[in-house]
Amino acid sequence: MTTDFGGNAAHFDVLIVGAGLSGIGAARTLQQAFPHRTFAILEARDDIGGTWDLFRYPGVRSDSDMHTLGYRFRPWTDAKSIADGPSILQYVRDTAAETGIQERIRFGHKVIGAAWSSDEGRWTVEVEHEGARSTLTCQFLYLCSGYYRYDQGYTPDFAGIEDFAGQVVHPQFWPEDLDYTGKRVVVIGSGATAVTLVPALAGSGAAAVTMLQRSPTYVLTAPMEDPIANWLRTRLGSRRAYAITRWKNVAISTLIYQLSQRRPEMMREFIRKQTVKQLPEGYDVDIHFKPAYGPWDQRLCLVPDSDLFRAISNGSATVVTDRIDRFTAGGITLESGTELPADIVVTATGLQLLALGGIELSVDGREISLPETMAYKGMMLGGIPNLAFTIGYTNASWTLKADLVSEFVCRLLRYLDDHGYDHFTPRPDPSVSGKPLLDFQAGYVLRALDRFPKAGSRAPWRLGMNYAQDVLTLRFGRIEDGTMRFGKPARQLTLTP
Repeated sequence: MTTDFGGNAAHFDVLIVGAGLSGIGAARTLQQAFPHRTFAILEARDDIGGTWDLFRYPGVRSDSDMHTLGYRFRPWTDAKSIADGPSILQYVRDTAAETGIQERIRFGHKVIGAAWSSDEGRWTVEVEHEGARSTLTCQFLYLCSGYYRYDQGYTPDFAGIEDFAGQVVHPQFWPEDLDYTGKRVVVIGSGATAVTLVPALAGSGAAAVTMLQRSPTYVLTAPMEDPIANWLRTRLGSRRAYAITRWKNVAISTLIYQLSQRRPEMMREFIRKQTVKQLPEGYDVDIHFKPAYGPWDQRLCLVPDSDLFRAISNGSATVVTDRIDRFTAGGITLESGTELPADIVVTATGLQLLALGGIELSVDGREISLPETMAYKGMMLGGIPNLAFTIGYTNASWTLKADLVSEFVCRLLRYLDDHGYDHFTPRPDPSVSGKPLLDFQAGYVLRALDRFPKAGSRAPWRLGMNYAQDVLTLRFGRIEDGTMRFGKPARQLTLTP
């Protein structure tokens, strides 16, 4: 096997797909566990960062604190706990640069398909680069492409949108030269993107900013800076303070989620009281900030330092809760008959999901239909050898799960080495009934679930959403759990030590 870690190498021990938050973290964990193992990262775009490089709209930031969105192995040391997009992107890039991971990335390489051969004990990966197709091979394929579709956002079919004389913008494709100074801007949506955009636009010279929502979303506020984290850093140093703050924030978010699931009325009232405190007296909270669903049936929106509520309170932003009848030349007509004048309409109406980056998989010549597969521990597929993927938590920071997946992958690769195996396959269990992979009611999830693998009704096929439980299972649980099937090389291969 070649020892060339990049360049023109055609075979690798591991191929990682995606150079975003997950892929860089996976590469760092793999590099530390196996410094001599060959790997490369295939990235369809031309830069590091994934989602954090793609999204460029005003105010783009995390909706999770950076002590949990950051990597376990690399402390977040900035004073701001809720970070802006450029800061997160720089954090990912610095992580790649400091250990030479950037040299392992092949940019502009889009993975089209991957075929497993049991006879050869390897994957053949078809890649498109600059209009031409070629193949690479690897023993282990690790998909870190997330689940957002990068070439399309989601925009409903709005009647009359072609009649609108102004500009329509989707946040996923924000024009660099968009000038909204002195313009009337309507932001359609009520999710994380909308509640980020509205205060950013309101504070940047727009004449009027309106958040037009069909229905309300739960919104919680949090301080931009975590005073406990910053105090701990001065006393204990970055690494120990980061670990303590990480678990503190995990505990808080887990408590909020569990109470939302078990005591929804109590949490609904708690969130309402917090919202009332941050808005002007007499504001119609029950129209604009009282969702019909329970807390955490969809993801809670986080706003730092009450920026959305401050924009509403000072009059620089307004919220309208109504349904769109149609677009007109000068704006939007609502079902209530109200006319919303607009120069720019921002469709913060959601994202499109794409299962496993749209890669077509086959095993020994048999094409794999993802909806007919079942996910093992939320990271591998029953009946598919030597493959893992990363899907993060819907109720907590994505990176918490991504870190655990990469740790488990390294444990599994070490197990193969120690026992002389060259492949593993999670064995499908026909007695386990299928369930949706993501038990989440957000529109962007519901629109795409039928194209994703299934989860199972019981462990290890159930996708867990509890970090503490997953730490026990993935970091310390048995590798040989009765579900995994292991195999020795069909022919002798010279593996990298």
